[in-house]
Amino acid sequence: MGKKVYALFGGSFDPPHLAHQEIVKKVLASKLVDGVILVPTFLNPFKKSFALSPKKRYLLLKKIFRNKAVYISQIESKKKHPSYTIDTLRRLRKQFNIKYLIIGADNLKTIQKWKNFKRLNSTITWIVAKRPKEKLNCKILQRCIVLNLHIDVSSSEIRAGKKLQFLDKKIKQKVIDGYKLKSAR
Repeated sequence: MGKKVYALFGGSFDPPHLAHQEIVKKVLASKLVDGVILVPTFLNPFKKSFALSPKKRYLLLKKIFRNKAVYISQIESKKKHPSYTIDTLRRLRKQFNIKYLIIGADNLKTIQKWKNFKRLNSTITWIVAKRPKEKLNCKILQRCIVLNLHIDVSSSEIRAGKKLQFLDKKIKQKVIDGYKLKSAR
């Protein structure tokens, strides 16, 4: 039996929501991988701040992902500064056989600005999660698998107090309290 194959799924997860869960569930169901490694960032290099601390986001992920095929890594959040996907991948590949990188389709707008994008693009197969009605152009990616989502929500919408129905019930109240949201919105 060969070495287990993994997909790396990094992100702010600020907060994690049902679309993140749908992505993981679909990737695992595809049988392309044996597991998914979730990597909450300390701070996305393209953002200036985060709403919830890295530790709180990590704990939220731990509450909703209890599948043995899902590993949640603090490799970026413990560094206390922004990390780059290429560096995280290099470090995690010392322990895991990572063949796939999961991203949201919204990342395609800035992906060429990612550190060492050409090198990353040549060594990975991308799994691009696409929201309903979202336009998608994967031509820039050497190897791309499109994952069509049924849930249309973003973390920024939730932080704005919208679409709270797309929060897992196990973390909903913690998210409402942590972001000081009104649950009736």
